Amino acid sequence: MYPEYLVAPMREELTQVGFQELTTPEEVDETLKSEGTVFVVVNSVCGCAAANARPAARIAAQSTKHPDKLVTVFAGMEKEAVDKARSYMLPYPPSSPSMALFKDGKLVHMIERHQIEGRPAQMIADNLASAFEVYC
Repeated sequence: MYPEYLVAPMREELTQVGFQELTTPEEVDETLKSEGTVFVVVNSVCGCAAANARPAARIAAQSTKHPDKLVTVFAGMEKEAVDKARSYMLPYPPSSPSMALFKDGKLVHMIERHQIEGRPAQMIADNLASAFEVYC
């Protein structure tokens, strides 16, 4: 676990643009089992989350077509909620940061850490926007 004062600004980068934080396994279940589209960001304190993942998520959230719900869980903080979210992302292995798009409770698009590291935020956002066009 990280000190809350350290992660608060990292959380706010997403919540300021409309992402809802899921902090319990029950919230994750309720959200990911729902109808419609849900975009999940597994947030992290790492450098690629700061430089690539969170900026990409913020850009993609502003797309003309976007998911019904924008949510986030924070790796290294709410362990049970993160573990529950990752259970919906199988067969992909756990990675932080990562991003997943669900439609009617089914995983339809996944971006893993190795697809985030070293890639410009705009490139990741474009990938997400394309997925939003198809599924949202």
